[in-house]
Amino acid sequence: MVNEISILLGDLWRYLQQPDAQWQVGVLVLCLVIANIASYLVRRRASSRQLAWRLGQGGLKRLTFPLLALALVLLAREVLRHSLSVKLLTLAVPLLASLAVIRAVFYVLRHSFGNSGWLASFERAFALLVWGLVALHITGLLPDLIEMLEGVSFSVGIQKLNLWQVAQGIATLLATLFAALWVNGLVEARLSSAQGIDENLRVVFTRLAKAVLLVLAVLIGLPLVGIDLTTLSVFGGALGVGIGFGLQKIASSYISGFIILLDRSIRMGNFISVGAERGQVTQITARYTVLKGLTGVEAIIPNEILVNSVVLNESYTDPLLRIALQVQISYASDIELAMEIMRNAARIQPRVLATPESKAFLVAFADSGIDLELGFWIADPQEGTLQLRSDINLAIWRDFQAAGIGIPYPQREVRMIGVQNSDGNK
Repeated sequence: MVNEISILLGDLWRYLQQPDAQWQVGVLVLCLVIANIASYLVRRRASSRQLAWRLGQGGLKRLTFPLLALALVLLAREVLRHSLSVKLLTLAVPLLASLAVIRAVFYVLRHSFGNSGWLASFERAFALLVWGLVALHITGLLPDLIEMLEGVSFSVGIQKLNLWQVAQGIATLLATLFAALWVNGLVEARLSSAQGIDENLRVVFTRLAKAVLLVLAVLIGLPLVGIDLTTLSVFGGALGVGIGFGLQKIASSYISGFIILLDRSIRMGNFISVGAERGQVTQITARYTVLKGLTGVEAIIPNEILVNSVVLNESYTDPLLRIALQVQISYASDIELAMEIMRNAARIQPRVLATPESKAFLVAFADSGIDLELGFWIADPQEGTLQLRSDINLAIWRDFQAAGIGIPYPQREVRMIGVQNSDGNK
């Protein structure tokens, strides 16, 4: 194997010494320079036009150079075919084509899965696989490899398969899946730019479109290479049994997620409380919902809990929220003056709404004093209420001190029975 590689490298070096090869190198470099300049101009023009579909625009930026270079090399090869040997240009064609395939595939993956950590390692492995296939094709070893894979056969159900057929099926299935993810990205970009569509409906349509496209990709990809879909029935039955016995909660959460998205009982940005968790809805997926609390901690709640539990939605129909503060004053205090001070303490806060107006109420005559309640409204519960309560309480305390209004504290009189006093009496 080492000797064969050495022979190939030696033949390549001797070939590069020939005038025909030098002309081809010059033409190849010229094609690459022209493609690079043209791709720069295309990217600049596309950015200035602000294309509506960012996914297509990004794909254009990544694929312009290899596709333009490939087209120029093919054109140059046809022009020089009759006067020069074009072996070097022919060698460049599969290399540029594989570069375009690698860039297209991983652009789709990045838009579908984000900047996941596994993509970097997978990109290197995929690039090595593609360049390896190109090298096998150039050296003429690919037919031998295909023949060897076809010789290894096995049976799945009633159908007989071989390794080459399985490899073709995997490649075709991946290609159809990537195409489905690409189309789903276009649909998602289109839905996100559409006006008048509720946010929950956009999420529902995006999820449904992705599911339908992936199923279609499987249904189209496998039959293209002669794999009967009935061979997957055993796997489908096993999956059904797994869902029936071990994945009830997960399946319930997925179904609950679509229920939440369709009935729009919980929306992005709503401020809700469920159980001990309270926060703003920042993400709704098919399986869980993310609540971001005022402390910055994010709670991941399965959708099944949101469907089967009582959810307090502070911004379901409108964001207005009433807050009540309880204050107790002594019986010797001026009640009406205390109530006016409480109302003024709420009015001076910028977050407190003027309409509905703040009101103070006499709630009860308690053991230690008179119970008063201050009620006021805010429109931004997602900003929290602790600071606002503190500011109003401080204002009430200062004004009570200035007006001579006392805040009582519990007092108890204790009498000791059977204890002799200082005068000798009991």
